Amino acid sequence: MENDFAHIEDQILVMDAQDGDAEAMDRLVVRWQKPLWKHAVRLTGDTQAAWDVTQQSWIGIIKGLDKLHDPASFKSWAYRITTNKCFDWIKKHKADNHLDIEDVPAVYITQDETCIGLIELMDKLDTDKKTVLCLHYFDQMTVAEIGAILKIPNGTVKSRLHKARRELKEIWKKNN
Repeated sequence: MENDFAHIEDQILVMDAQDGDAEAMDRLVVRWQKPLWKHAVRLTGDTQAAWDVTQQSWIGIIKGLDKLHDPASFKSWAYRITTNKCFDWIKKHKADNHLDIEDVPAVYITQDETCIGLIELMDKLDTDKKTVLCLHYFDQMTVAEIGAILKIPNGTVKSRLHKARRELKEIWKKNN
C-alpha cells in the first residue's frame, strides 16, 4: 500500500516537474538519487564512478523529462538512463572493471558480510547477466520492469535471469 502511494506521488511530481515546478524536480532528485546511485555502484563496482554516472543520468533525466509521456513509467525510464550511462562507463573503463572490496559502500555490508561476497562473485559475470540480477534482486524490479529498462522482451529477461543464476551458482561452487 505504501508503495502505491509513493508511485502515485512520483507521478504527480513528474507532472509538476514537467510543468516547470523546480521544487517538484528537487523532490524527485531527493527521492531517487540514492536508489539510482546504488544501482550505479552495483553495475560499475566503483563508488566514485557511480556518483559521476548518477550525475550524468540526472542531466539526461532533467533534459528528457518533457519527452516522458507516461509519468507512471518514470522509475523504469530513470533506471534505463542510469543503466545506459553505466554501460557507457563500463565500456570506457573495461580493463579496470573489477570490484575492490575496500570500495564496497557500507550500505551493502551485512553483519555476516555475505552481501560483500555475493557482490564480489557477481562482478565475475558479464555485464548483461550482472545487470539483470542487480535489477531483479537488489532493486526489486519485476521482469516487465527490467524489460522496459533494458528494452528487451520479457522472455529475454527471464532467459538472462536463468542463465545468470546458473552461472553465479557455478562461480559460487568454485569459490566455496
